[in-house]
Amino acid sequence: MYPTEHLQWPPAPYQYGQPAPPPFAPVADPNQQMRNQNYYMHPAGKVLWSTGLCDCCYDIPNCIITCFCPCITFGQIAEIVDNGSVSCLASGVLYSIIFWMSGLACMYSCFYRSRMRNQYMLAETPYPDWCLHLCCEVCALCQEYRELKNRGFNMYIGWHANMENMRNRAMQMSMPPVVEDGMKR
Repeated sequence: MYPTEHLQWPPAPYQYGQPAPPPFAPVADPNQQMRNQNYYMHPAGKVLWSTGLCDCCYDIPNCIITCFCPCITFGQIAEIVDNGSVSCLASGVLYSIIFWMSGLACMYSCFYRSRMRNQYMLAETPYPDWCLHLCCEVCALCQEYRELKNRGFNMYIGWHANMENMRNRAMQMSMPPVVEDGMKR
């Protein structure tokens, strides 16, 4: 039996990229707890994806590339998720071989989505990883690409160049500002 009188319809607006609400403290009135929950609640400690599964139009060039040649997008994602241990080219070629030999490249890319979710503490939404990659391979790859891009990775330069850029930015931020001599009286 579901307490339907406490649910809102339509559900509250969904804010991508926001952390999930903290777990609820025990309350004296169980109905109060149901009123505080919303439709998009995720387990504590999980973060929502920065974009939705069907938000492919936010990055049209990537959407077009992924539609016609998903091995390129997968290779870029795999290199970042693997922390540069496997190159973009090697991952993309392996994806292509699996795709052309068996047609089940979606099962291979599904494991990378799971690894990415675990690395960045992302919620498994709206469906399980295997289901998304089986039914919506292109949309899932585009979402993973956008997520990494929104986290500050330049997907075109690879893992090692991204780490060098981040190291340079960290060095610039840790240096004190230069104070120039101004006017003197």
